[in-house]
Order: sequence, then C-alpha cells, then structure tokens
Amino acid sequence: MASTDRVSRQSRVATLPPRERILDAAEELFSREGIKAVGVQAIASRAGTTKMALYRHFATKDALVEEWLRIVAADYTAAFDQLAAAHPDEPRAQILGMARFIADGLPGISHRGCPFINSIAELPDRTHPARRLIEAHKAGQLRRLNGLCTRAGLPDPDGAAAEITFVLEGAQVSAQNGSVEHAGERLMAIVAAVLDRHPAAL
Repeated sequence: MASTDRVSRQSRVATLPPRERILDAAEELFSREGIKAVGVQAIASRAGTTKMALYRHFATKDALVEEWLRIVAADYTAAFDQLAAAHPDEPRAQILGMARFIADGLPGISHRGCPFINSIAELPDRTHPARRLIEAHKAGQLRRLNGLCTRAGLPDPDGAAAEITFVLEGAQVSAQNGSVEHAGERLMAIVAAVLDRHPAAL
C-alpha cells in the first residue's frame, strides 16, 4: 500500500508547475529529515528540476523554508475558519473542534513530528523570518482562542486560553516523543474539563 501511495503522489506531483513541485519536495524532505539536513540540491532533485530553477522561485533556502511554514500555518488557520463557519454562535464548540483537529493529527505527528516544533528547534535565531512566522502564528492562535473563551463567558478567558494552549502544545510534543499513551483522548478530556470548570455565563 505504501509503495502504491508513493507512486500516486509522484504521478500527482509530476503534473504540478515547478514552484509547486519545489514546495512539495521541500515539505516531504523537511518533514522527514529536518531543515538543516536537507540541501537545496536534494530539494531540486526531488522536485525534478535544477538548483538554478529553484532559485528563480525562491531567492534563498531560508525563503523556501519560510514559504513552506506559511503554507502549514495557513492550513491550521483554514481548519479553524471552517469551525467558525460551522459553529458561528458556539464558541465552546469551536474550542472543542480546535482540540479535536489537533487530536486527530497526533498519529501523523507521532511519525514525522510537528513541523512548527521541529523547525523552531532548528532556528535559534529569533530574528529568522521563518521563526518569526511561527511565533506570529502561535500568538495569533492564542489570541483567537482567548477570544473564543471570552465569547464563551469564561470568567478568566486569559487563564483558560493559556491552559488549553499548554495542553494543545504538550499533546503534540508527547505524541512526537511517545511519552504518553492515548494522547488524543487525554487532550480532549482535559480541554473539556477546563471548559466545564468555568461554565458559560447564562
């Protein structure tokens, strides 16, 4: 089955424009091997193009890393936007939906790791554009969660949002290092407990 999936992916990628093939190759290699371990030539070869062509689309490897992480962040934002559209007047349902989205992604993280956690560990320079992007994404996610906690009528929305964020982040780390069994189930139970501890205002 794995070899069939790989052939299917290769067939799909082969039809993409060069820029998208490069991003697809970068996603696969960065996720599997890490940012530092993957060179531009390896990405170009995996994309079926040349280093010169790669640099026409991305001036530097750092720019490619930043664009890859921008796409990853956009996927998370899109998932949360879908929850907002599905439950416009139900902030608690949106919070639980966010937790479910993270919980459902934990099996994949256990194999490849969270791209944000992996990448930030390789980007010690706080001024690196990709690191700034990750930090801005995480800050935006916390603000969004804080807003939902406020709309849900929780008496301490800042505290509740911080607790839930700790759980979301911690579950991803635990899934990656295999330290906690049933991380997804525990994640959902803890988030529900945080919300139940502070029932919505009537």
